[in-house]
Amino acid sequence: MGYNVEMKQCGSLNLAQTKDRLIALKRRVAYNLPTGLHCELLSNTEIQRKHPYLRVDDLEGGVWVPDDAVINPKAICDALALLAQKGGANYIENTTVTNVLTNNNCVQGVETDKGIIQCEYFVNCAGMWARELGLHCDPKVRIPAYPAEHFYATADQDMKHPLPVVRCYDSYTYAREYQNGLMVGWFEPEAKPAFEKGRVPKDWPKHVKQDLSHFRPLWQNAVNRFPILKGCQEPQLVNSPDNFTPDGRWILGEAPEVKNYFVACGMNGNSLQGAGGIGKAISEWIIEGEPRQDLLPFILQRFLNVHNSRHYLKQRIKEVVGRHYSILYPFQCEYKYARELRCSPLYSVLKTRGAVFGIKMAYERALYFDSTYESTCEFDMLVYSTLQPMIIYTHSTLLEGQQLKMPQGTFFKPKFFDFVKEEYLACIEGVGIIDMSSFSKIEIKSPGNEALQYLQRICSNDIDVPVGSIVHTGMQNVRGGYENDCMLVRQTANSFFMVSPTSQQTRVYEWMKRNVSANTRVDLNDLTSMYTVLNVVGPKSTQLLSELSNSDVKVAPFSYMKVNVGYASDVMVMSFTHTGEPGYCLYIPSEYALHVYYKLMTVGRDYGVRDVGVLTQRYMRLERFIPFWAEELNSFTTPYEAGNDWSVRLDKKEGFIGKEALQNQSVTGVRKRLVFFHFNNIDPDVDIWPWGGEPLYRNNEFVGTVTSAGYGFSANKLICLGFISKPAKVENRIVTRDYILAKDAVYEVDIAGHRFSATPYLHAPTTHSPYHEKKEYRPTAIKYKSDIST
Repeated sequence: MGYNVEMKQCGSLNLAQTKDRLIALKRRVAYNLPTGLHCELLSNTEIQRKHPYLRVDDLEGGVWVPDDAVINPKAICDALALLAQKGGANYIENTTVTNVLTNNNCVQGVETDKGIIQCEYFVNCAGMWARELGLHCDPKVRIPAYPAEHFYATADQDMKHPLPVVRCYDSYTYAREYQNGLMVGWFEPEAKPAFEKGRVPKDWPKHVKQDLSHFRPLWQNAVNRFPILKGCQEPQLVNSPDNFTPDGRWILGEAPEVKNYFVACGMNGNSLQGAGGIGKAISEWIIEGEPRQDLLPFILQRFLNVHNSRHYLKQRIKEVVGRHYSILYPFQCEYKYARELRCSPLYSVLKTRGAVFGIKMAYERALYFDSTYESTCEFDMLVYSTLQPMIIYTHSTLLEGQQLKMPQGTFFKPKFFDFVKEEYLACIEGVGIIDMSSFSKIEIKSPGNEALQYLQRICSNDIDVPVGSIVHTGMQNVRGGYENDCMLVRQTANSFFMVSPTSQQTRVYEWMKRNVSANTRVDLNDLTSMYTVLNVVGPKSTQLLSELSNSDVKVAPFSYMKVNVGYASDVMVMSFTHTGEPGYCLYIPSEYALHVYYKLMTVGRDYGVRDVGVLTQRYMRLERFIPFWAEELNSFTTPYEAGNDWSVRLDKKEGFIGKEALQNQSVTGVRKRLVFFHFNNIDPDVDIWPWGGEPLYRNNEFVGTVTSAGYGFSANKLICLGFISKPAKVENRIVTRDYILAKDAVYEVDIAGHRFSATPYLHAPTTHSPYHEKKEYRPTAIKYKSDIST
């Protein structure tokens, strides 16, 4: 028996007022077409036929989605509740949950104003009360979500046509038919946090006011798009706060602090659209111990404790609301508010040297350096000797507006391209210095060999290597998928130092902690903030470090040693760079960071040293076909699928998590495979660029998606990585080398509706770089007022 939820399949119109918005919509169309979602590009005339009350003369076009529908939210909630009751669920209404009870950091029950309910699992889906409820738990559960005022208005205007939903992104407005009139809402560019103290009052509707000064410009946007509203009576305004998260994504999954405490909140104004899928995912998670699909972008462990600060959240959510309707140019849209929270000790210095910063896990990271920048930073020079200058900064007077920000984004050649090119040249011909302090760092140690036994069980590579050696390994789940991709340094017989991606700081620590067997004496210590990390990249890096350390620094690949750099002692020099280029990572006790940096930059002048950002590091790792966490690697991708089978040791005597699944794959083959592509017919100066998420076609059949893309300087071509699988209709789904590289295979990538041909590779192509033809590298002269060589 069905339920009447007042569903109307009215379709939706997604409007573009600018050329860039139309490109953004075309990119979404290209992404969605292989999923079966029908989308159609419309001209202005066609848009007006669909919705005669729209103004269209200022539009560039739009996209029609005929299958979109609207329903009555109360009716669908009532229907789902009835179905749940039939399945055995009980509802207790008008009851306040005051606490979640725990025992040994595991859910035990729920305390309410009517008594205690014993339970094994708890799901916090309390909406804008979720964060506060999490704080009442012992231990506290961090749920970084905060309510923002969210407006909509209804206008009684007789409209005789069945009308589609309209999303006018460039005016931050949406509208739908409502009782023969219009309901209009907004995702405005700067929203208002609700409830000053961060707690939702019991009588919260009385605390939500109608701010007409905030509302009128929004309403004017609606009137501009729907001229018929000019003649309507005063609209009925509703202020209905909703819960938003620091990055605008849902929060799903098990809390790291309390076992069996699940979270499903932070819907960011999209609760009804996701409710069914979220309920299914959480149910599977509870029953099976993990979700059936990749939900990495939504897990609670993507946050740290600092993200749960009320003051931080109030600042951040002001701009999160509007980002739902903003054009989010890939790698070119950084947050404005709640910045400078986590910073490297070198942050202030790098800022004066032209760094343009972005954030990851609230950590400020130099994306690239603008060599045309001149700061007003003043300093005094204190000379200990004519050969050893030391810079002492007395104060910095950065004028308002002078702090560098990412320029206007684009889907074409980015404005930072020339800066990144110069940084790349420094890394392949001289020396580049990249601050990579944000990477997660964990110490694993034990009194005896427990640490080694533990790591052998959770790692797919062989960790029993000589002291001083470094192992690149995955940590897999029972399916063989990645839970972590890391470097492990064996410092002593019973202690290891692990380096993992920045975004893994919370997630991998909690995963490792839960995989420590009971009564096993293994200590895990997060040392992320103890070390400043400088990636010293380039063919002259050994010469530079040897001069600084007064010793012959020739560290064998994948090994490490402690050296003195300048006057700093016990700097860990590790022989890997995360780029595929020669060089070292220096793990510097943070109190020595400025000293070591100054020494590198001063002595490094003779070696062509240059500051380099993480965007350049990204381009280099792409060029060397190095897959990266959360782009190519996740819980549903195995080393064999990612081309990392060299990091799996099936022959080691110890068993490890995922070994059986990987053994089966090694015999039967894989159903998807990561492939490197060169683009053949894209003019990087004229054509649109790939950025990630574009569909891949083989002989006109959809076979995969681009995971990451960039520019390959060695080949002077755009490049990308992407997973290839066979179409579902094919009986034999195993993807082989012959299938990928077949002579009759024609590959194309759909970028915003344009197909571009691409050549596949299973290994990084060894294209000769034209830059290597230079006899001597001479870095571009850069003049900084704060240049340490002054």
